[in-house]
Amino acid sequence: MLNLTLAAALVASTPQSTAAALAAAHPPMAADGIDPDAAARIERILAETPLIDGHNDLPIALRFRANRAIDDLEADTPYMTDIEGMHAGRVGAQMWSVYISANTTGDEAIRTTIDQIDIVDRLVEAYPRDFGWAHDADEVMEVFDSGRIASMAGIEGGHQIGGNIAALRQFKRLGAIYMTLTHSRTTGWADSATDDPVHGGLSDFGKQVIREMNRVGMLVDLSHVTPDAMHDTLDVTSAPVIFSHSSARGVTDHVRNVPDDVLLRLKDNGGVVMVTFVPQFVNADVGAWSERRSAEIERLMEQYPMVDGQPSEEGRAALDAWMEANPAPTATISDVADHIEHVAKVAGYDHVGIGGDLDGISMTVAGLDSVDDYPDLLAELVARGWSDENLAKLVGGNVLRVMREAEAVSRDMKRSTDPLIDMAPLED
Repeated sequence: MLNLTLAAALVASTPQSTAAALAAAHPPMAADGIDPDAAARIERILAETPLIDGHNDLPIALRFRANRAIDDLEADTPYMTDIEGMHAGRVGAQMWSVYISANTTGDEAIRTTIDQIDIVDRLVEAYPRDFGWAHDADEVMEVFDSGRIASMAGIEGGHQIGGNIAALRQFKRLGAIYMTLTHSRTTGWADSATDDPVHGGLSDFGKQVIREMNRVGMLVDLSHVTPDAMHDTLDVTSAPVIFSHSSARGVTDHVRNVPDDVLLRLKDNGGVVMVTFVPQFVNADVGAWSERRSAEIERLMEQYPMVDGQPSEEGRAALDAWMEANPAPTATISDVADHIEHVAKVAGYDHVGIGGDLDGISMTVAGLDSVDDYPDLLAELVARGWSDENLAKLVGGNVLRVMREAEAVSRDMKRSTDPLIDMAPLED
């Protein structure tokens, strides 16, 4: 989830395409420009291996845009995600992001996180023919084999435990399969990639958090942290890590992407980078444009202050004029495929996955703007010569392996290690 600030409201007024329009634009794969032989291969792979997406922000979109309501999500929604589209895109399992603002801390963070988990829970319960909770790899396969979409939650920031390890354990019981160590701000125990570092990676308490996550079987998510925090975690963890929505810094030099020296360490750790669809992360021109836009938004907010917590009409008009004069570059499916191939080249085919970040972004990659577009990405990789075996690893096989290995570590640690009961400073 990209940082949601008041400034972001200036660019949030562009409506998303409806599911009906998307369906009209994306007929069945063979009629969508995908070679029939490639389409048949993709269908066969996704019938046998669940496509597991590591990050989808529909829950926070529902909180802000629908006041937490989970009605009418079958089709024709204002979101990038709808149930019909997920089936059309052959999604087999979804890790739903449980995001809250990095400015929310302490007990309030715990309460708000529970509220967000409740949105996921109500979503799954409201559509039992389409979704089913999965708490481990076997349950993912059970739900997938039933024809439904296996659902898991991901806590998107270590600030959400409020410095309380008990909260971490209870979030796991409630369905959180992973926790991202930070979001946009450095916490009392881990450095964020988009904030000033304080700890040189992880504090001693942060290292204890990693061990407790290993013990309870919660995947450690290293999206959003600094390279030093990545390395500290890899030094400490007994289980494979994930990056739920990051791409390759060797292709696009963005702080949210994974450096090659970290990718190389995944060979020993066993972890997976779930390549994301965030345009700024996969295309350098889009990233540079986005920085210019952010600077313009900051300038306009000073010139045209907020009105009742919302951007003024003058500010919106000025930003619209700037964007018309400075059109955004376009990120493409080919860009995303370049990142996937780079991770596979450096870390290996066993260490790459998919984490779209749909409904958590204000702009999209051309051709990857909704949940029905995954087959188009796979078709690009087929055209590049990917084997069925490596495609199956990418879509879900690698993540299932990571989950099973983390589950095995948890079983061993629970036999020999007591629960951690220490607490971090209250500002966490």
